[in-house]
Amino acid sequence: MKIILDESVPQKLRLLIEGGHTVVTAWFQGWSGLKNGALLTAAEEAGFDLFITADQELTYQQNLTGRKMAVLVLSTNNWDFVKAGIAEIMAAISGVTPGSYTEVEIPE
Repeated sequence: MKIILDESVPQKLRLLIEGGHTVVTAWFQGWSGLKNGALLTAAEEAGFDLFITADQELTYQQNLTGRKMAVLVLSTNNWDFVKAGIAEIMAAISGVTPGSYTEVEIPE
C-alpha cells in the first residue's frame, strides 16, 4: 500500500509502519503547505492509497465522498502516544478500503 503522512502527523511514524508499505511524508513529496483539499487531490493523482492525518476537522472541512483514497485520522499527534498506539494504527491500516474514512482512538 502506498501511504502518505500529513504534516500534522509525527513524521517518525513512517519508520514504525511495517508490512511492506511505501510510506512518505507530504514534506518529502514537496507538498508542504498544501491545504487538505489540494493535498488529498495531489495524493490521489499520485496514486496514494491511504492518507494519514491528525487533523480532527478534516471531515468538516472536506467532502470525502467520491474519494478513491482511504483516510485515517489519528486522535492525537503526540509522538509518545502515537508510538505507544502503533498496534491500533497498524490494525486500522490493515482494515482500510478505497474511499473509506477511519478514526483511530489512541489511548493517552
